[in-house]
Amino acid sequence: MMHDYWGYGFGGNGMFFGLGPLIFLGVIAAIVYLVFRERPPREREDSALDIIKRRYARGEITKEQFEQMKRDLE
Repeated sequence: MMHDYWGYGFGGNGMFFGLGPLIFLGVIAAIVYLVFRERPPREREDSALDIIKRRYARGEITKEQFEQMKRDLE
């Protein structure tokens, strides 16, 4: 006589049969979350022109220095 320790003749698979659709839905929900989650905006690097504009605005360089640096970048 064979004893079925998992109960009611379902064997080892019987206890997971009811969880299959729930696991499938969980995987689908995880994929949807990963695809549509809100991502932080990417930080862009400032261009060299942006940097010298800020330096000029703060008074770190003169207008002549700014114009020369701008010409050098072109």
